[in-house]
Amino acid sequence: MAKKTFKNVKELGDLPNIGKSITADLKLLGIHRPEDLRSKDAFALYNTLCGITGKRQDPCVLDVFMSAISFVNGGPALPWWHFTAERKAIVKQMKK
Repeated sequence: MAKKTFKNVKELGDLPNIGKSITADLKLLGIHRPEDLRSKDAFALYNTLCGITGKRQDPCVLDVFMSAISFVNGGPALPWWHFTAERKAIVKQMKK
């Protein structure tokens, strides 16, 4: 199996960790192509999604957003849970 790289990605669902549910969430946010994520902030997307849906989303959704944004900006294809510790550290810092 070939290593997943951004040049192999054509659709949102081709991104690592992105399935049908997250694809639908991204489209709800106005993200329709993988490259649309390049200049996005995962926390802003997450907060906007919570506002649009009227409910707090699982924090793992934020991890998935972080993984996708990292990947489209040249990072390696990593599992979403690789970003959990980073998310928690950022949230802790934001609370100070």
